[in-house]
Amino acid sequence: MSISSGARVGARWALVSVLAANMLVDALEVSATLVALPAVGSGLGASVTRVQWIVTGFAAGFGGALLLGGRLVEWFGRRRVFLAALLVFAAASLAGALADSAGPLIATRVVKGFCVALTAPTGLAIIVSAVPEGDARRRAVSVYSLFGAAGFCTGLLTSGLLTEAGWRWTLAFPAPVALLLFAAGLRLVPREPAGPGGGPRWHAVAAGGALTGAVLLLVQALAGGQWGAAAAAAVLGLVCVRAERASPRPLVDTALLRHAPLVRSALGAAALNGSYVSFLLVAALDLRRGGWTSWETALGFLPASAPLALTALHSGRIAARLGPARAVAAGALAAPLGYALYPRSGGGGVRYAELVPSMSLVGLAFVFAFTALHLQATGSLAPALQPAAGGLYQTCVQLGAALTPALTSALYATAGRGAALWLVTAVGLAGAGAGLAGLLAPRSTDPSR
Repeated sequence: MSISSGARVGARWALVSVLAANMLVDALEVSATLVALPAVGSGLGASVTRVQWIVTGFAAGFGGALLLGGRLVEWFGRRRVFLAALLVFAAASLAGALADSAGPLIATRVVKGFCVALTAPTGLAIIVSAVPEGDARRRAVSVYSLFGAAGFCTGLLTSGLLTEAGWRWTLAFPAPVALLLFAAGLRLVPREPAGPGGGPRWHAVAAGGALTGAVLLLVQALAGGQWGAAAAAAVLGLVCVRAERASPRPLVDTALLRHAPLVRSALGAAALNGSYVSFLLVAALDLRRGGWTSWETALGFLPASAPLALTALHSGRIAARLGPARAVAAGALAAPLGYALYPRSGGGGVRYAELVPSMSLVGLAFVFAFTALHLQATGSLAPALQPAAGGLYQTCVQLGAALTPALTSALYATAGRGAALWLVTAVGLAGAGAGLAGLLAPRSTDPSR
């Protein structure tokens, strides 16, 4: 699949630009909907526990399908899966913008999460395969990572502007962008040999489908307090486990579950990402209730996202200078401190200057911990195991963003903002505990190295 040696460098960087632009669109999906969420709820007459699905449905589709997505790419090829996912993503964006009730909109968000589970890791894999190893590949991966980090800021500002004109524009604008990327991808994404044709596939499909269904049902159980949904989620969880045990090649290598740095980092990242999204969800609802416009909310959220975008190209050096364990611990402590400093006086009494310390600490947490957590999760594993470990780690990151906001929204609706913020802080403290445990744990190496 590598670009031939005679190909122009410009064509290679055009490919990298398309893939990086898609990563930006993928990354802004959460931030854009967080800003638009109060307006969407008002427009559709949906309750807080219902409208939170716009965020958690996307994360559930992303996290639930990520492991199966890797297998689909193996079966059907990177190019075919990447382009097909872009088309479905565009169609789901348009359908969501036209939805006249919460149910169809939530369905499109789950579908979009599934599409991103295909395009985000596949785009990086295409870069690694198409760009020669060395400085060129390092620059390409850096650009790809930078666009991903900048996507959250871009989503805030874009949503802040578009939601003022109408929340449906916020949901619709990714559609034409995805279609443009699809057209460019048809010309630029290299073809590749067909994947392996034989072998049973139903185990992977059953496990992946059961995992996605279990996550969706668990979100419903947490948001709505439905014991039936929780029981059904447990049943699907058992189906997933049985399918994995029966598979000659399971989606998850069970040896990875015994690797303490990976497990600790995955739990810490799930707590950090879940508490972060939940915090911004509560703040978006609170500030809107206090009279803030969508644009003002977007500007208020910038200190929580801009630091990571500004330091994305240096995040590896920051983690290396401090050491991953110390960087993770610093970030994990900064996040709950930021949550605790959020003004408790109510949305109407919050001024921008009062919001900055809280949001800045949360942004600083990601500067320290975001890259360091991934390095800590995979750094001591054999190179052959690192891709599988990365998929498992990213699944946990997205599941944190699906489950924690669901419970937070339920508390916000029944007990108020104070209880919801206490839950967010408690989850952040749990992540801090995982981060501090990394400082105390002895350095371990994987026996397969």
